[in-house]
Amino acid sequence: MITRPLIVAEARSWIGTPYRHQASLKGVGCDCLGLVRGVWRAVLGDEPERAPPYSRDWAEASGAETLARAARAHLVEIAPGDFAPGDVLLFRYRAHYPAKHAAIVTACVPGAPALMVHAHDGAAVAEVAIAPWWRRRLAYAFRFPDVGN
Repeated sequence: MITRPLIVAEARSWIGTPYRHQASLKGVGCDCLGLVRGVWRAVLGDEPERAPPYSRDWAEASGAETLARAARAHLVEIAPGDFAPGDVLLFRYRAHYPAKHAAIVTACVPGAPALMVHAHDGAAVAEVAIAPWWRRRLAYAFRFPDVGN
């Protein structure tokens, strides 16, 4: 059974991995999608499909919710405010733009900021607070399939 602590531990094991566009190799390089793909491989096995090549501005150029559509095909959509550790969050960098950034929730403790692990251009994978800046940009939330506590 896939558990939330297993997903969180795997996501945290990627901390320090350098940012590399389209990559998905722990300790070598990844982008935000590559992080989610790598965690999927570690906890679920083979990826359900290959990610097609994409540019840094792919979502803005097309205007389509490509990332959300792919997430719906393989993850379980939940209300954005109902996320818990181990869930995948998708963010919009600007209002009315498609979601194009992904992160994995690592902690939700009452009275403390929730935390997430993400890969951000120009930085290594890091665990950060889901601060108001991120909450305003939260567009979608998903759970990995067959997750138990």
